[in-house]
Amino acid sequence: MKKSSLLHFVGAVLCAAFLLSTTPARAAEDNTAAVRAASNQFYTALNQLFTGDMAPMEALWSHRKDVTYMGPDGRFLVGWDAVRKDWASQAAMKMGGSIKPVQVKITAGNDLATVSNMEVGSVAIQGKKKAISLRATSIYRKENGQWKMIGHHTDLIPRMAKK
Repeated sequence: MKKSSLLHFVGAVLCAAFLLSTTPARAAEDNTAAVRAASNQFYTALNQLFTGDMAPMEALWSHRKDVTYMGPDGRFLVGWDAVRKDWASQAAMKMGGSIKPVQVKITAGNDLATVSNMEVGSVAIQGKKKAISLRATSIYRKENGQWKMIGHHTDLIPRMAKK
């Protein structure tokens, strides 16, 4: 093998090794940032929902049959139709108030991600302002290049429980 060919080969191997060793870390950072943005969009959408505006929540969620929602009322809903109906019901209540995420932990893969955090703030329940502090987990899936919510689960609020 000629010296120049050997140098090109070694250079190509080193370049490939560098790319392979750094690309997953860079991709994970990119996914984490994108999932953080999607999570922030969820809480913006949730606060808009409290004013009666459901459009941002509809845009954030996947509309597939495998999505799940386990909200503070204790029900376990499966499929976009059921989840959408519940969000519409919440929007109609126009509870007001606001919720924000704290202690946020994001784990992002290539196509799936989880966000675990506390939800803190206040909403009006049966006309009375109530402080909220719940544990929450959200699951996101990359669909057509966008992170869409496919699951959200919070602690139960007994006074909201539906039977």
